[in-house]
Amino acid sequence: MKILEAKQLTSLLIEQLICIWEKSVKTTHLFLSEDEVKTIKKYIPQALNDIAHLIIAENTDKIPVAFMGIETQKLEMLFITPEEQGNGLGKKLIQYGIKNYSINELTVNEQNPLAKGFYEYMGFHVYKRTDYDEQGNAYPLLYMKLEEVD
Repeated sequence: MKILEAKQLTSLLIEQLICIWEKSVKTTHLFLSEDEVKTIKKYIPQALNDIAHLIIAENTDKIPVAFMGIETQKLEMLFITPEEQGNGLGKKLIQYGIKNYSINELTVNEQNPLAKGFYEYMGFHVYKRTDYDEQGNAYPLLYMKLEEVD
């Protein structure tokens, strides 16, 4: 597995990342309807283009299998293809982000308990909760910070 920052977003790469996003969301965001997934999917290319640091994990065939977006020490997105979930790739990505980009904060859907548990395992703790997401939808968000180690 190779982890690298995307320097140029080609249409093929965007297509591959959207595919990862969609597969991941359909596996982990069970609270979203099919129509909601389709609606959100329209915004993914812009989100990928706008993020400061887009980090990609490629398999041995140089095919992307996961990605994360980082903006000023905040993990904005992390999506792993279902075939790679549970194999330690998320841990490697988070550790990479902490080491190379000083990630210390993130937001996660409350209705995604596996992700919340994973981030807690990685040392993050909830410091704030909202009843709605950034778009005003009734999907509670948990704001998490990395535990300070003395």
